[in-house]
Amino acid sequence: MAKRVVLAYSGGLDTSVAVRWMIEELGVEVVALAVDVGQASDDWDVVRERARAAGAVDAIVVDARKEFAEDFVLPALKANAMYEGRYPLVSALSRPVIVKHLVEAARQTGASAVAHGCTGKGNDQVRFEVSTRALAPDLEVIAPVRGWGMTREDSIHYAYDHGIPIQATKEKVYSIDDNLWGRAIECGEMEDPWAVPPQGVWLLTKPTETEPRDLEIGFEQGMPVSIDGERLGMLEVIEKLNVIVGAYGWGRIDMVENRRVGIKSRETYECPAALALIMAHKDLESICLERDLDREKARIEPRYAELIYDGLWFSPLKEAFDSFVDKSQEFVTGEVRLRLASGSCVVTGRRSETSLYDYELATYDAADTFRHEDSAGFVRLWGLGIETWSARQASTRPKV
Repeated sequence: MAKRVVLAYSGGLDTSVAVRWMIEELGVEVVALAVDVGQASDDWDVVRERARAAGAVDAIVVDARKEFAEDFVLPALKANAMYEGRYPLVSALSRPVIVKHLVEAARQTGASAVAHGCTGKGNDQVRFEVSTRALAPDLEVIAPVRGWGMTREDSIHYAYDHGIPIQATKEKVYSIDDNLWGRAIECGEMEDPWAVPPQGVWLLTKPTETEPRDLEIGFEQGMPVSIDGERLGMLEVIEKLNVIVGAYGWGRIDMVENRRVGIKSRETYECPAALALIMAHKDLESICLERDLDREKARIEPRYAELIYDGLWFSPLKEAFDSFVDKSQEFVTGEVRLRLASGSCVVTGRRSETSLYDYELATYDAADTFRHEDSAGFVRLWGLGIETWSARQASTRPKV
């Protein structure tokens, strides 16, 4: 009996060719596994048929949209995870949920190996392989695209020669990866970091609304639960915000980022729901988190994002960070108001029953309850160390 391999299958050129190539070159049986994480345009019946036409012994599609939203996107949102301060980890977040189902399918089908269609230059090879080894170190990981030495044109000819139905053409220059958290677009003329991204690459952020509007997002313990008072699940919140916010042409990112493999890469993203939710969530934390907790959480957030980007979702440090983040969200409950206008989205208000903002302490009006007489002693003690330094080591500083 031939060795069985479960391939993370997208239905695109590389993974369709990978099915037949592994059968012919490695002598294995291939099970194609497609995971629905909210891709915009996939017809899953077509994807199944394409995998079988390429030679797969089985083609499995898993609807993981709700799981992706609640178990992967939500923890990242609570952590305000933005790689290099800008990228909300659109592609990186989807990889661990895909690997989770890849491993489960390998167990269910008796496969001894899993495979992916990543190249040797990107981040995804790291995410797929490290996550697989974390969950199932006994499984072999095969990376056919990384080793077969074919160009894109070679792969297209290979597909034609073997009767594999594909949509790819030599003229298709952009690489697009999308899910419910956003879209990543690269390649083509955008490989020049000076070039302006062509308008045709945008899908979620086409400006169709011109009349400004307010939008209220409700949170409970850090989780978004409503839009304008309507209770919604996590998946529905994301889907609805992508439509509402994206219609104002807001939510685009154009950046040069540092890949895990050491390459600087020009990337463009559109993720209106992700950026709006992180903005709103972080703002709500400003009135719900005690100062030191807020500052310490802000300190670990970049590291949390790096772990996800670097393929370390299933790691002890990430697990420990999750415990900290979850505890920090205990009182992050309330509403944030966003103002949407053409090309913009800004916070204009926040409120919470657990807010640490005390009007009577903050106001300068007659309602002021702050004990001003306490400040003299506080300021004197606060500056005592500086005063002593100045008195004893005056010669070491410039004369004023």
